[in-house]
Amino acid sequence: MTLRPVYRVTVFVPPAHLEALKAGLCAVEPLALGGYAEVLWTAAPGEEQFRPLAGARPAQGEVGELVRLPSVRLEFSLPREPERLARVIDQGLRPHHPWEVPAIFVDECWAALP
Repeated sequence: MTLRPVYRVTVFVPPAHLEALKAGLCAVEPLALGGYAEVLWTAAPGEEQFRPLAGARPAQGEVGELVRLPSVRLEFSLPREPERLARVIDQGLRPHHPWEVPAIFVDECWAALP
């Protein structure tokens, strides 16, 4: 076994936009892990909520209104290279996500590969 340093990226997305987001990510990064490409994980739909504040331009709901919508958790990993992470977020994730401010979380962790 070999431990490789990776970023684990987690983002929440409405189910209707999941495939477009996956395609956008894979267009700028192979998302390879071991001998496989386009490696992504999704979790069953849950719910996200938000209340747009003054100055926001929400894709759903109105300023001041509490919005609750179905959401899917999408995760993938990347080699721990800051420039690569920035490119994937700026070119693959943000342009293909419907929200003005997507919930994106990045963890530094290790992938156990054979």
